[in-house]
Amino acid sequence: MKVNYLIVGAGLTGLTFANLLAQNENNKILIIEKRHHIGGNAYDSYNANHILIHNYGPHIFHTNNQTVWDYLSQFTEWCDYQHRVLSFVDGQFIPMPITLETINQLYNTNLSQFEMVDFIESQKESVAPIKNSEDVALNNAGRDIYEKFFMNYTTKQWGVAPSELDPAVISRIPFRFNRDTRYFTDRYQGVPKAGYTKMCEQMIDRPNIKVMLNTDYKEVRDAIDYDKMIYTGPIDYFYDHQFGKLKYRSVRFEMEDHDCESFQKAAVVNYPNDYDFTRITEYKKITGQQGRKTTIMKEFPCDGEEPFYPFPTKEWQELYLLYKAKADAEENVIFAGRLAEYRYYNMDAVVDQAMRFFEMRSL
Repeated sequence: MKVNYLIVGAGLTGLTFANLLAQNENNKILIIEKRHHIGGNAYDSYNANHILIHNYGPHIFHTNNQTVWDYLSQFTEWCDYQHRVLSFVDGQFIPMPITLETINQLYNTNLSQFEMVDFIESQKESVAPIKNSEDVALNNAGRDIYEKFFMNYTTKQWGVAPSELDPAVISRIPFRFNRDTRYFTDRYQGVPKAGYTKMCEQMIDRPNIKVMLNTDYKEVRDAIDYDKMIYTGPIDYFYDHQFGKLKYRSVRFEMEDHDCESFQKAAVVNYPNDYDFTRITEYKKITGQQGRKTTIMKEFPCDGEEPFYPFPTKEWQELYLLYKAKADAEENVIFAGRLAEYRYYNMDAVVDQAMRFFEMRSL
């Protein structure tokens, strides 16, 4: 098989590259994906109750980048959705992130914006030097807020206590000194009306793009003649784990169907201190679907095989840099996306990255 571009991975990074490259009708593009579907972790599907679920956890598209928003709007209409999250703390469902409403509800006060500033200052503990994520939280928010919202949640998320994590993991504790309880404040927010999978299908609906699913690229690459590879998979896998396997945090998902119209007060409820899961998502509250049944998803962070979150500590970043040095020397391979670059990206960022790369370099 002869193609101009071999793209490994059918997530948003790979699909954006494919779409842009396919605008030149002379380009022949092959996408190879190990999973049974396109869309990466943004993949969604209908379950037995005809509820559209996000199979890998909730994905809310939000951006201040109009160029990215306009680009994706070619492939989907949007549901106008403003994401709100609650945290179950001290027996109450409290708005998250921490706003004036959060503080007033948690402490049964009626502080003004300026009084909240003073209150947070009074809670802070002076820690120097900053050695770990616990130090960051205590220095920025104080012990009570840290223990109620962040200490146990972070421990569940990463499998180790914040006192053992690099300061970069909790680089800061953001406060919003107003009553805006939206989780995101970006100018453009929403979810695709027909779902992310349909949007992704539209992105690659071109005759010069072919897709192979359920395929490990290493099993077929010797049979493919290509000019350039765009690789979006794990960088350590590309090099056969030459320097060792990079550490990722994974997530186990548990779906539950409930015979009721509504299960919880918000689309997402965090459980920082209770239970083994970190949060529950109720998808009808994201998609706006109606019906007498609902579906929820519980998330259990774990050390599974599926790579979700690069481990953001100095030890693993240094190992990644060994792989990056080899990748930088490659002449006909482009490494892009969260797995290939061993860093967390929001959805708008990977689309923007591919668009900028396409504009800056002759592909």
